[in-house]
Amino acid sequence: MIEATLAEIRKPETLYGYHDEIVHIIDGRKKEEVGFFVPKSMAKEFQSFIDNVERAKKRSLLERIAKAQANDPIEEGGVADGIL
Repeated sequence: MIEATLAEIRKPETLYGYHDEIVHIIDGRKKEEVGFFVPKSMAKEFQSFIDNVERAKKRSLLERIAKAQANDPIEEGGVADGIL
């Protein structure tokens, strides 16, 4: 993975050189991350990686919800507001 600033990406001669690598784009003045440039040849593999990361985040959130619900049982015949 290559790091490049927005100014470098705006130059066509530089942009065409990134046809086989993922580029991490950084705002040069603010020194903060802008995003990634993914060439079309690598888009399919990168998208599957992103999908796996998103699936892991959702699974983690669902596990936290399940644990919270297990720790806050509602007794038979009672109504609970979720506050112990």
